[in-house]
Amino acid sequence: MFEFLFNYSRTVFSKGSFVLLGAWPVWALVACILLGAAALAVPVWRMRDRASGRARGVRLGLLWLMQSMLLAIVLLMLWQPAMSVATLKPQQNIVAVVVDDSRSMALNEDGKTRKEKALEALNNKGLLEKLGKKFQVRMYRFSSGAERMEKLDQWKVEGNATHIGESLAQVAAESSTLPIGAVVLFSDGADNAGGVDLETINLLKRQRIPVHTVGVGRERFDKDVEVTDVQTAARALADSRVSAVVTVKQRGYRSAKGRITIKTDNATLASQEMTFQADGTLQTETVVFNAGNAGLRNLHVSVEPLQGEENASNNTVTRLVTVENRKPRILYIEGEPKWEFKFIRRAMDEDRTIELTTILRTTQNKIYRQGIENPKELEEGFPAKVDELFQFQGIIIGGVEAAYFTTTQMELLKQFVDRRGGGVLFLAGRSGLSDGGWNRSAMAEVLPLNLPDKKGTFHRDPATVELTPAGQESLICRLEENPEKNAERWKKLPYLADYQESGTPKPGAVVLVDSIVSGKGKYPLLVTQNYGRGRAGVMATQGTWRWQMLQPLADKSHEMFWQQLMRWLVQNTPGRVVASTPKPVLDDDSRVTLRAEVRDRNYLPMTDAKVTANIIGPQGVAEQVELRPDPLTPGTFVSEWRAEKAGAYLAEVLAKRGEEEAGRDVINFRREDGVAENFGAEQNRELLEKLAAETGGKYYKVDDLAKLPEEISYSEAGITVRETKDLWNMPVVFLTLLLLKAGEWLLRRRWGVV
Repeated sequence: MFEFLFNYSRTVFSKGSFVLLGAWPVWALVACILLGAAALAVPVWRMRDRASGRARGVRLGLLWLMQSMLLAIVLLMLWQPAMSVATLKPQQNIVAVVVDDSRSMALNEDGKTRKEKALEALNNKGLLEKLGKKFQVRMYRFSSGAERMEKLDQWKVEGNATHIGESLAQVAAESSTLPIGAVVLFSDGADNAGGVDLETINLLKRQRIPVHTVGVGRERFDKDVEVTDVQTAARALADSRVSAVVTVKQRGYRSAKGRITIKTDNATLASQEMTFQADGTLQTETVVFNAGNAGLRNLHVSVEPLQGEENASNNTVTRLVTVENRKPRILYIEGEPKWEFKFIRRAMDEDRTIELTTILRTTQNKIYRQGIENPKELEEGFPAKVDELFQFQGIIIGGVEAAYFTTTQMELLKQFVDRRGGGVLFLAGRSGLSDGGWNRSAMAEVLPLNLPDKKGTFHRDPATVELTPAGQESLICRLEENPEKNAERWKKLPYLADYQESGTPKPGAVVLVDSIVSGKGKYPLLVTQNYGRGRAGVMATQGTWRWQMLQPLADKSHEMFWQQLMRWLVQNTPGRVVASTPKPVLDDDSRVTLRAEVRDRNYLPMTDAKVTANIIGPQGVAEQVELRPDPLTPGTFVSEWRAEKAGAYLAEVLAKRGEEEAGRDVINFRREDGVAENFGAEQNRELLEKLAAETGGKYYKVDDLAKLPEEISYSEAGITVRETKDLWNMPVVFLTLLLLKAGEWLLRRRWGVV
């Protein structure tokens, strides 16, 4: 209908510019319209006395307006209006037809694969033939990269990845000296490289290449469950509890039951039932499992396939967890002999992964040391030197007043958390927290609570415990794998022997457990927060020993709680060299980013280190890579490497200053092929529409390409010529003139105006 009324397609009007071809100037047109309108106003004005009462005022003005509009249109046509539009010169421009060669294009939908639907549009509906009549056509196929093809028979849909941005950049680079009129991209948009980057968009804009995207495939599956992400720690201590946060998206199974399982190559570590929420929403579930013995764990996290699923291959993802064979050291200083001290030591004696070293102040001038490595260690009491304190990964401050520590020790303790990245835990006591003056010390900034500004906060009165919502999710407080059973077990714990008023949590703090005192209300009992590179916590009681004394001998609640709290304290304390990679599992990708943070003995960034990574991999792969300093982050070194073969890789990162070794670390990563195309297989229309809009193209459905050849013809890329399209003979002009005159006559008849 639009082309019938206006003679040309919408593209001509959207891309062209309006011009007047007549010899007379525009001001003359405006003057003629104004003079004509004034001349028409004279007889209308004279008519006012002879017109009937109902035809006065606004109605006479309306008649004059219609006459003036008719005159203006006639005058405009005399000035020969036209659209000036750039068109590609026939057979002098190239159109690149780029087809998605990844495996997702082989998905069968409604009896046809996505590739077959695209072929039908290209061949059976004659798109290639129509393009060939106007342009030179070049064909490309792409998956992780683009390559030329002479015939569509070379389109195999066997690619293991979809990298739209890289592929378009290759096409643009190859054709940089050629007159490219447009790119026609057939794809489902299921890009697994993070989308089209800004650099590629700018490259296409600079070369003025419009990308017309053709969306293939269903935008929504009817029945599908997909594991979209799994977040878990990359490292863990042996026998630790580890949580995996599993993100699931589903369609067609609302309110149905599913089961999440976590397996290694030869065992099931955990299994948990879930209930699916609304279709299309991202749903997260936390599954807890035991890390087991030291070594590398290949975790296969999956949702068991359900009946009727259209794509069961996207139900499983792989993650790597390195279970470390190390024994972090914790230094615990206590101000006086107490039951809590004894029972904490007893609990940690059963933990083979952590070494607990203790200093017990027996009198004001005497200390009793346990767990020391040699007779000289801690001989002078709490460390006053960096190398002495920073050899530990965690610190526990029991009932010791702040004044016991020198200014140097206090600053060192603060830097232990902030710079070293260690963990510090404060316990209650007669000389603990506010009663020990910690609220006015340099460590007050590190504490997760604003301690009360008063004395007498420690009370030897019973208190019960209650998990907060955050505590129910925390691994520190997980005494049972099942969340409901865990909450019940906490409710049955014996009451505490004492409690301490702990103040109010700071904005970034997390309260895990509250103490409830009869007649006084709740007080934060266990509170944690991150500070600098490390973490800090407060346990506002010294009476958890009753959890052991008043329960059966077989009950391990007390031991489990303290072991898990200690592991939290030291789990993430870094060494002098920390190696990492943002993607430990490479799904159909070879690019690896190796990163190392290097610190000196004082744990300050070491900028003059020489850092290398010795990599070993499958089929005898062995290579040494040098890491270069990151100019934006002092003490950080990075390198890019390619894992060309599928399989497991190990990289040992070594840092040296001259001949002195600063430290070393080991990371594992893995390349898996044939995986990426299983995920995000629905058509990503949003990405395709955005790509087209950013480059000046349009998005089309695969079964609606009739107007695509004409759209390409009016491109401003390549070799173009300006054409003018006359507008005076448009049917809409004559129809408008007819309607104006007929409308005026009808109004005159109705209002009695001759």
